[in-house]
Amino acid sequence: MNEKTKELLKQIKQSFRLLMNGEIARSMREKGLDYHLNWGASLPHLQEMAQEYDKDYDLAIALWKEDIRECKILASMLMPPEKMERELADIWMEQTHSQEIAELTTKYLYQFLDDAPEIAYEWIATEEPLKQLAGYHILSFIFKSGREPNERGINELIDQVQVVMEEGNLGVKHAAMNCMIHFCELGEDYRRVAVTAIPALR
Repeated sequence: MNEKTKELLKQIKQSFRLLMNGEIARSMREKGLDYHLNWGASLPHLQEMAQEYDKDYDLAIALWKEDIRECKILASMLMPPEKMERELADIWMEQTHSQEIAELTTKYLYQFLDDAPEIAYEWIATEEPLKQLAGYHILSFIFKSGREPNERGINELIDQVQVVMEEGNLGVKHAAMNCMIHFCELGEDYRRVAVTAIPALR
């Protein structure tokens, strides 16, 4: 880590004290969101903080390595999507241990990667709930932006959602259903395919 990155990391970590919200942090712990350190900073505050810094690969890497909630969220906001290689996305996902971080990293970073669709289809096909969750969220963002899947993508999505609706946990089921709702919004042909295959959408 170079000196500039070290100084920025130190500056950011010190600034978290100003954003500390004990009530939010305690509420998160009670809901099972357990971090080594959690200042309880709100997302709007973290978004404002991210605006003060340029996109910075080295800083994002340094932030992610800290087992601190706010550092990981800022890492996803500050990582330049064009510089994040597929292998690194997989590593970050393997190191993600909460639904909150999985959802926010998808929102601020994964959906913007060049190979986001390929990543999403691979993740939803795993048996790891957080990977599945992130994969469905990526696809939701893709469909919301109006990007249409190819035939192979459609078949893969339908197959995986059918399995999830039978065997998945509640969080993954919810993410999968949201994904299918956005899939249906792509047009009548997509909606027809979806409701035929997924009875819960009828």
